[in-house]
Amino acid sequence: MSVRAIRGATQVESNTPESIYAGTQELLTEILQANGLTPADVISVLFTSSPDLNAAFPAAGAREVGFAAVPLICAVEIDVPGALTRTIRVMAHVESPHTQESVTHIYLHGAKALRRDIAQ
Repeated sequence: MSVRAIRGATQVESNTPESIYAGTQELLTEILQANGLTPADVISVLFTSSPDLNAAFPAAGAREVGFAAVPLICAVEIDVPGALTRTIRVMAHVESPHTQESVTHIYLHGAKALRRDIAQ
């Protein structure tokens, strides 16, 4: 198995813990399913969120869906004027038999606009 990086992002409905957790959980679940992985295959996950999302840590939502033993860290995305709001981004490092070119990256809801070339 090789180490691969998987990217993804989602736009959540509001700056509430419930919305942040639900968006994070949906995104991680989609990433795992699309790549045939389980949380045991995940080495670490870096989350960033747009500056307008400060009601909860995305990592807290991840722990509720099997990521309790995975190293997780959150950061704030650069506050670029005109950037997409209410956005959670993910970079997951995983052990996978896939080549980097065959990894499926996941972009959901309004975040599809970030990568129209690979959005699901």
